[in-house]
Amino acid sequence: MEVTDSRREAVFLFGPPYRHLQAVDRADPVLPQEGGWAMLWNLGCEGWRDGHRVAAERLAGIPLVIILPSGNDELSVLRILRVIEQTRPQAVIPYHRVPSPGEIASLIRRPPTSLASGVTEYLEWRGIRLDPVTRNIIRRTVELSDRVRTITALAKNLYMSRRALGRRLLNQGLPVPSHWLQVSRILRATIKLQNSDSSLFKVASSLGYPDGFSLSNQMSRLLGIRPLEARERLGWEWLLETWLAREAQRGTIAADTMRARPSIVAFASPDRRETNVSEPPASASL
Repeated sequence: MEVTDSRREAVFLFGPPYRHLQAVDRADPVLPQEGGWAMLWNLGCEGWRDGHRVAAERLAGIPLVIILPSGNDELSVLRILRVIEQTRPQAVIPYHRVPSPGEIASLIRRPPTSLASGVTEYLEWRGIRLDPVTRNIIRRTVELSDRVRTITALAKNLYMSRRALGRRLLNQGLPVPSHWLQVSRILRATIKLQNSDSSLFKVASSLGYPDGFSLSNQMSRLLGIRPLEARERLGWEWLLETWLAREAQRGTIAADTMRARPSIVAFASPDRRETNVSEPPASASL
């Protein structure tokens, strides 16, 4: 259902080709099973409370944009802050009667203020248990991924040996350090691809890849997608979620490392839906 000015909905979806907002049936929501979609929750609508469960329990990998109520609304600041805390929105925007698709697309593709903080916050919201030391290792790995290319260099920057670094993540039931570094570089490449007209070769070279083929092959091997799809399907959370699900399939994420979130799926392109893992094997439960 397309959202129009005469029909203001509380919750709607926005996805490829990013031209229309689609209203969500809050009683029986049907959510996308592929990446690049976002959810919008309008707190200025009557019945906005009915959207709380849909927003809080949305599929992992779908970023949330919250639309604030108008200045005349009686919704308290304290309640709004509580809503934000519970739902972890990617963006909070001022009151709009009907949001512009172009503006929402810009929000989805917009680079995070800190990719490192964004990734660690997403992992915690996603239900991955991280102790303070491991959280800092992952945050620093993402932070260093703009200039670090090898695990040897990563370990040196973390003031750890390669063996100690690998053992730390293994003992926490997490993927190996090389995969964290690779997916961090892929996220950076994707954000650049989505926010510029630069060629794949230019983006790959800026991140230390010898050519675009190397980046494309690494992305395909690690996530099962290609750069063109990553460029066309906006956002980065769905890419991270796809990687987490594939790691779970490989058995490199321990079953007790993740707390279950409702309706968890891995996003894939329409022609590769078999990579979805809404019911992963017991050894790699999501």
